[in-house]
Amino acid sequence: MTADRDPAERAGSAGSSESSGDESLSDAFWSVARQLREASHAGLAPWDITPAQLRALRVLRHHGRLRLSELSDHLHIAARSGTEVTDALESRGLVRRRSDPADRRATLVELTEHGDTVLDAIREARGTEAERVFDRLSQTDRAHLARILRKLRT
Repeated sequence: MTADRDPAERAGSAGSSESSGDESLSDAFWSVARQLREASHAGLAPWDITPAQLRALRVLRHHGRLRLSELSDHLHIAARSGTEVTDALESRGLVRRRSDPADRRATLVELTEHGDTVLDAIREARGTEAERVFDRLSQTDRAHLARILRKLRT
């Protein structure tokens, strides 16, 4: 029956039946990912910021002033969702909207000074959260893990 499955499915099932080490490696990876995600949500709570809103702030810091449609494209979300994220951030004074001088029908979004300050504070807090997770590793283990994760990401 394995001939009916695609090669990736066969490889996945063969790997799990031949070696439970791959499965436990996967379980360990996802467990750490969950731990980091939970720490991330807890770390964002003082600012009442969601991960999607944080991504929007980061995109605006990196790219500067963007049209709402461009922001949505960078976030890989629908235009309506981009508007909702922007509304939430604007209500807290973290971003501001401006008319696009090149096209009065378009709206630009930019990070405010307050948004920039909050983003710095979040970055510092998140760095501390990550340190709590990774501080159990030696510098050598951290370097190996970073190398391995970069390899898997590509």
